[in-house]
Order: sequence, then structure tokens, then C-alpha cells
Amino acid sequence: MAEILEDARMIPVAAEADVCVIGGSCTGVFAAVAAARMGARVVVVENNGFFGGVATAGLVNVWHKLYDERRERRIIGGLTHEIIDRLRKRRAVIEMDGGRGNFILNTEELKIELDSLVCEHNVRPFLHTRFCAPIIRDGMLEAAAIEDKTGRRAIRASFFIDASGDGDLIARMGLPFRKLEDLQPPTTCAIIRGIGTLQRHNPGFSLSKAVFNPAFPNALKNGFLWYMHAVGSVDDTMVAGTRVPGADCSDADQLTMAEIEARRQVRAICDILRNNFQMGECASLVSMASYIGVRETRHAECIYTLTTEDVLGGRRFDDAIANGTYPVDIHHSSKPGITFRHLDGRQRYCLPDGRVEESRWREAGGPSPDFYQIPYRCLVPKGARNVLVAGRLIDADRGAYGAIRVMVNCNQTGEAAGTAACLALKAGVSAAEVDAAKLRAALERNGVPIL
Repeated sequence: MAEILEDARMIPVAAEADVCVIGGSCTGVFAAVAAARMGARVVVVENNGFFGGVATAGLVNVWHKLYDERRERRIIGGLTHEIIDRLRKRRAVIEMDGGRGNFILNTEELKIELDSLVCEHNVRPFLHTRFCAPIIRDGMLEAAAIEDKTGRRAIRASFFIDASGDGDLIARMGLPFRKLEDLQPPTTCAIIRGIGTLQRHNPGFSLSKAVFNPAFPNALKNGFLWYMHAVGSVDDTMVAGTRVPGADCSDADQLTMAEIEARRQVRAICDILRNNFQMGECASLVSMASYIGVRETRHAECIYTLTTEDVLGGRRFDDAIANGTYPVDIHHSSKPGITFRHLDGRQRYCLPDGRVEESRWREAGGPSPDFYQIPYRCLVPKGARNVLVAGRLIDADRGAYGAIRVMVNCNQTGEAAGTAACLALKAGVSAAEVDAAKLRAALERNGVPIL
């Protein structure tokens, strides 16, 4: 590859803070707000013009349940529960099973609610802003170079949280990370109008069977489709049916091509509906995700790797900072469909045509955990003093990652990282030296269930 020498230059410091969060997904916003509630001066850097990440830019409008498997004890609270409460007041959330099941969100309202949360806590937002490079002095991260409409600037902070999803900060710092050879493929979601009308006029209609029907010339291949009603609409449906196998979206060129290919697949879905079904002309594309939904890229190498056995066995940790029930969920790149492993021992391989192959990964009759936990150790990168990670880049093996990557789990890691950053600064210690008991106590004071 040809190279060009870039001249050295002085860049202005745009902000000085105690904590700088790279990435403004719900995970990043919750990290920033948690730190602000501990008294810190906080900034948050986001590439989009709004916060929310996959929930907003990606149109993924479902948060999974906050209760244990028996739906008796709430195991997720804190800022996740608080945002749901705020959306409830605006009729911007549908609560399944009386609030003990999944939550369907109005993601446009969520954008505004996250703005309000950031502004209420005096977090300084940097929207339409790219993190570019770390500035390291004496082994410590001193500042983050950014690019925005103003130009190249820097944010100086005492502590940093990488909530970028792809591990952009840790990778450019030279901290260790890994990528699996068979990355879970990304998906571009879309809002499609008229699917309810198609179902009423075509008895037995199945969206998934239609999209993957090889009889149609533009049918999708080797995928998996799910969909959800869009809150606040009459006949709009959020459809997650595209898939780009083999795409590593931490690589700029592959990300570009994945965006284009996934949009092509969205059009193919719409064409199938319009051209092959009665009242198909009612199917119309309303909107598409402004950023492809990336499932997996880099995994930070932290002082502990959460394992599949930890998750499926419901292992308890003395430094647990998050709880979850979402099953191991692996979207395959090399074959069709998706595999689920549930805490009760069931395994389901779901195929594009709607068939489900049932089996067990554990013998029936034994005890099953009601939930699993994520320890703080999975957020602490090896070799880092003033950096934590949060969200889908925390340290987990393939199976564990398939469970903990969903938003309600990522949200909790953000809240924990923001809280831990402040405790580290107040105690004058590194990220690895944060007192887990004090961290758990601080989280509990802010409404996080500590179990």
C-alpha cells in the first residue's frame, strides 16, 4: 500500500473532562450518565447525529425482558428500567406480558429521550464526531483525537471508556484484542408498510417463507428473518431479514460493501412482496437503518473471558455487575439459520423456511439457572490503566458472546463502566484495582439489582 507522510501539527483541546466515552449507543450514554451521577465531568463522542446505536440507527426496536426465567424477580434495573419508564409516559413503549416480557420501543422517541438524559446530567455531547487516534503519554491515555465539522481537535480526560462496539479505541491504542474467523454476520433492518395487509389477503402467508422461497428469482439465501410491529403505527413492521456473511465491519472497505449489499437485500424483500402476492402493491419501504446492525467484530482481551459454561451454568461472580436471561444466539455465516441454546437445556436450530430442529444441549430433569451474570473483570482490558470497555466488545467466548451481546445486557456494562471509572479516579487506582464490593454497592444505590 502506498503511503503519504502527514505533517505534524498542534490541535486545539475541545474539552477537558474526568471521563470521556467513545461511542454514544445506549451503552455509551448510560456509561456517561452513570459517571455524571457520580459527580464527574463527562463527554461522549458519537459518529451519528443522535444517540442510541443499534436501537436507533439500526432500527432494532426490542429490549429483552428484565426478569429472571421464572418471571418472578427483576434482575435488570438501573438506567435501562429508567428509560423504559420515561418512554412509558409518552406511550412510546409496548410492554409484553404485563412488563415481564420483552419491550417494543418507539426508537424515534428513544433518540429524544437519550438527548434529554445527556443534557439533564450536563454531559457534553459531541455528535457527528469521529474518534481518530489515542494520544498516549507515559503509558497512559491522555487524550482522544477527534474529527468533526470544526476540524481535528482533542478531548483530554483522566479516564476513557471504549463503547464504540468495534473496539476502535483499544485497537488504536495497541491493546490486545481478537477476532473470530466466523464472525456473526451484520443485518440492515427496515420499516416496511403493508405486511399486515398482505397477511389478511393471503391465507397462510409467512414473511420468512416468502423471502427465502427459491422459486422467487431474487430470494435471499442462507439467512434468518424476524420482525416486530413498529410502535405508534397501524401497519408498519420492523423487518430484520438481511444478512451479509463474511463481512468484517471493523474494516472500512468491508463495511462499505456490507452496507450496499444489505440495502440490495432490503429491496429484494420488497420486490418479492410486491410482485408475488395479492395486494402486494401495499408493501412499501418506509425507512432503512442509517447504519448496518453489526453483530460482531473485535473482542477486547480482558483480565477475564466469560465462557459459554459460565452463562449456561448460571455461574455467580463476586464482582458481577450485570444479569441476563437472553439465550445463546448464534447467527451463522457458513450455513443458513440461527442456533439458540436456552438456560433450561433446550437447543433450537431455526431454518429460514420456518422449520425448527429441536434437541438438547443438556439432559432434561436437572436444575436450570434462572439467570446468568457478567463480571466486572470482563470490562478491564489487559495492559490498560485508565481505560474500560463496555457493550459488545467485552471479553467473552463465542457462546457467551451470543447471549450477552443484546442491548439490555450491553446497557448494564455501560452503566457499570461509568461508575467504575469514577471510583477509580476517586481512589487513585487503575481500572483493574477498583474495589468490586464498592462498585456493586454504588450500582445498587442507583437502582441496579445486585444478586
